[in-house]
Amino acid sequence: MKRFIIFTYLIISTLVVFAQSSIEAKIDPIEMMIGEQAQVMLTVQSNEDAKVEWPKLQPRQMLVPGVEVISTQQPTSTTMLITLTSFDGSLYHLPPFKVKVNGKELSSADLALKVLEVEVDTTQLDKMFPPKDVQDNPFLWSDWSLSFWLSVLMLLLMALAYWLYLRLRDNKPIIAHIKIVKRLLPHQKAMREIEQIKADKMVASENQKEYYTKLTDTLRRYIEERYGFSAMEMTSSEIIERLMAADDKQSLDELRQLFMTADLVKFAKYSTLINENDANLVNAIDFINQTKLENQPEEEVQKPQLSTEDLRSQKERRVLKSVIFGVALVIVVLFCYIVYQVYQLLV
Repeated sequence: MKRFIIFTYLIISTLVVFAQSSIEAKIDPIEMMIGEQAQVMLTVQSNEDAKVEWPKLQPRQMLVPGVEVISTQQPTSTTMLITLTSFDGSLYHLPPFKVKVNGKELSSADLALKVLEVEVDTTQLDKMFPPKDVQDNPFLWSDWSLSFWLSVLMLLLMALAYWLYLRLRDNKPIIAHIKIVKRLLPHQKAMREIEQIKADKMVASENQKEYYTKLTDTLRRYIEERYGFSAMEMTSSEIIERLMAADDKQSLDELRQLFMTADLVKFAKYSTLINENDANLVNAIDFINQTKLENQPEEEVQKPQLSTEDLRSQKERRVLKSVIFGVALVIVVLFCYIVYQVYQLLV
């Protein structure tokens, strides 16, 4: 008996649930002209927790021959909106829409859609004309004038760029080669000159004035490069005074004696002995060895000195390159803009 009561309760509950579910379909408008649109609204009445499965319709799908689905709006839990159209005048019967609620299929009522055609006045057939062919838009100068003048400007700029290129090509670049030469240190130069004096056997020469002139000039050039002051233009005493703060007294005493002897020979016609000439040569070598600077760079970078005309030519080439680059950039921008404008006019 208890099982019978439970089974009866379940049957009654199921019937109540299905009795509460229903579907309603409305179409608006029910009458339209060819090409217009009508909307079908499906409304389901059921429990809030009911599972509703709506019909799946795709755009351009033929609902019935002559009636086409345009779109379906995303359905909610209770409603679904379908947009229809038709291009054939007729009275169409729309079959029921089927919706599943909790797995139970429900059908809506049938719908009707009337599509009206455009009325044609057959009494005035002479005023009816066939469809016209595709016609071109009339040419308007105002639409094309900007593109035309920009094209002219672009051609002028191209001519200018070519002329500047010819100027640049004719103006040959100034190629300046940087040389790295072997550099003799001051003491190396001085010792080379002293070796040449020895080779010429000037120590024993009768021309003592020439010997002392070459010897003192060698020392002056060495002092000038080594200490950085104009020893070639100074007197012997001035040179000694400039060196007093830098060298030891003994070497300067020997150098002072050498310069004094040289001045006597050159200006007072003083005669020296061979051993005295040898001693002065040794003193010169000792002074050089005591004051020379070692570990100096032995290579020297020599940059060529360009003339004023060469510098002006280099500057002109830089200016020409900059102007050509700027003109070329403007030409590219103009070309892209003109192509875009023409494309917009032709589309």
